[in-house]
Amino acid sequence: MILICCILIITGIFFGDLKIKNLIEQNGEKDTVSPETASQPASSLPESLWNNRILIKKYHNKGAMLNLGQHRSSAVAVLSVILCILMTAAFLASFCTRGNNLLRIGLSFLLGGSFSNTYDRLKRKYVVDYFSFNVKYRGLRRIVFNISDFCIMIGALLAVLGTP
Repeated sequence: MILICCILIITGIFFGDLKIKNLIEQNGEKDTVSPETASQPASSLPESLWNNRILIKKYHNKGAMLNLGQHRSSAVAVLSVILCILMTAAFLASFCTRGNNLLRIGLSFLLGGSFSNTYDRLKRKYVVDYFSFNVKYRGLRRIVFNISDFCIMIGALLAVLGTP
């Protein structure tokens, strides 16, 4: 039963985020070069959500987290594939023992987010990020995220907590 749950988590994150990314790509205005000036979407998408706390933006991240390695996008893509393979092996190995369901669920979140962002890196040559937080601290407001980024963070936390 846990295997089916984990597969549903992975596929739900992957296809859910892919759908949002495609929507942003189709309806957002032309992308810009930096998160601070990431374009606002065309009128078919809202400019903000949740009482203006979340801002909808379109940004093409050619690197890893916070655009690290943006000038070496091929190396970032290769590293993403290698890490996905290693996490998939760890996920499958977790089924060799009883228990560890929190670890498996954490790895499922990690894999769903990682597969989505790695797919973008291989298919589009960049990751589509599409929202930021409308907070007072300008540094945080300038960072543009996608759902997969949060699934990776949540998955890493759950996996650590679930490690025996």
